[in-house]
Amino acid sequence: MNNKAILLVLTLGTLMAAVDTTIVLLALPTITIDLHTDLLTSIWVLLGYLLVLAILSTQAGRIGDIVGRSKAYNLGFILFTVASALCGLSFEIYMLIAFRIIQAIGGALLTANSYAVIADIFQPRERGKAYGITSLGWNVGALLGIVLGGIITTFISWQFIFYINVPIGIIAVLLGMRNIRDVNRVKSKIDFSGTILLGISLALVALGTINFAGYGPTIEDLSEIFVGLLVLPLFILNESRVSNPLINLKVFKIRLLSFSLWASLLQGIGGLSLTFLLIMYLQGVRGLSPLDSSLLLTPGYIVATILAPIMGRIADKGRPGTLAGIGMLFIFSSLIIYYFGLQVSTPFSFILAITTITGIGSAMFWPSNATAVMFSAPKEFYGSISGISRTLGNIGTILSYVLSISAATLSIPRSVAFEVLLGVHSLDGGVSQVFVDGLHIAFIVSAIIIIFGAIFSFLGGNTKVKNN
Repeated sequence: MNNKAILLVLTLGTLMAAVDTTIVLLALPTITIDLHTDLLTSIWVLLGYLLVLAILSTQAGRIGDIVGRSKAYNLGFILFTVASALCGLSFEIYMLIAFRIIQAIGGALLTANSYAVIADIFQPRERGKAYGITSLGWNVGALLGIVLGGIITTFISWQFIFYINVPIGIIAVLLGMRNIRDVNRVKSKIDFSGTILLGISLALVALGTINFAGYGPTIEDLSEIFVGLLVLPLFILNESRVSNPLINLKVFKIRLLSFSLWASLLQGIGGLSLTFLLIMYLQGVRGLSPLDSSLLLTPGYIVATILAPIMGRIADKGRPGTLAGIGMLFIFSSLIIYYFGLQVSTPFSFILAITTITGIGSAMFWPSNATAVMFSAPKEFYGSISGISRTLGNIGTILSYVLSISAATLSIPRSVAFEVLLGVHSLDGGVSQVFVDGLHIAFIVSAIIIIFGAIFSFLGGNTKVKNN
């Protein structure tokens, strides 16, 4: 096997997933107009994708354990690429949402198995570097998504935000089929009952919280959240009784693994909410276009792109959880600085400087956290644990969106908050100050979430990575 070619394929997969997470956000206003719908419907082009990823990632990793990582990963690339082309051909909003769901199925197979492929192929002393390189793909992809989303939507057509995946996907599929081979395979069966219960629980909680953010509290939304939480204990009971559980609960007894997984969830909530909050500030308060506001965030992505491979190599030398915890403290610091320093007329240079601090923190956290998770995972559960990690990350993305919108609606109507997030509405006068005050509350909430994530990382960081 050609390890460099495998890393290229994995990085391309990460890049595509990152591009499609951010690029759609900037294109939603144009999609809304072109497909003759409303923002609260078109937002499901983004949220439907994230929801399916959250539900299927654990199952997709389990499939990789059973049928082989190469088959699962390459199938994911094929589905993602074909669905991308179909998304571009969509002429109706519900058609686009449906094809995005198919795209998410492919994305789940990609992201849920990527950590496991690295753990299969690379020695423990090399994994941090490999995770750092794939993290580079995520940062480049997120940056490209932000910039290309604005450029393509403004100067070409929103359809091409999906079409650009096709040539990349074809190249990656050919490379993946040639180079990725199965190393570890588990003789087992799919846990259908566990899959159904977990899917019901996550779907109800996610739908309830998303609708809560979009429409405000209703009996229906609260009932969905309540029932979803009630189903979770049934899922746990099912997993403790079946012979081939979807999630082997014994793995959570491994301290390094358990703490690192929870740190991943908390970083997803607090870190991504920071990005959403800044976009809402730049567009709603400062009146910048989606493209201009996103460009102000690029220094952080550039810093993270440069530093991620370096931080991965440092994580290989030992105590990745500690390094991840320090990264969380950098993100925590940026949130506190925004709380005290971000005002209606704050200079843009201030934001540029703080995004650099956030970028350093992200570069330290992600490759180190991935190293900590997969180092402590039993080989027979590489796929499942990789899937669990991605599931928690996707849940964090959804909750970060809920946190951002909920904070924004402390001072403005929810419909206006959506329009501010998507760049089709800007605020003025005293409303801007009240809106900024609401964002300050969200910064503090995010900071609290991040500091707990840092604690989890430090608690799980006492085991050194083996160097042989």
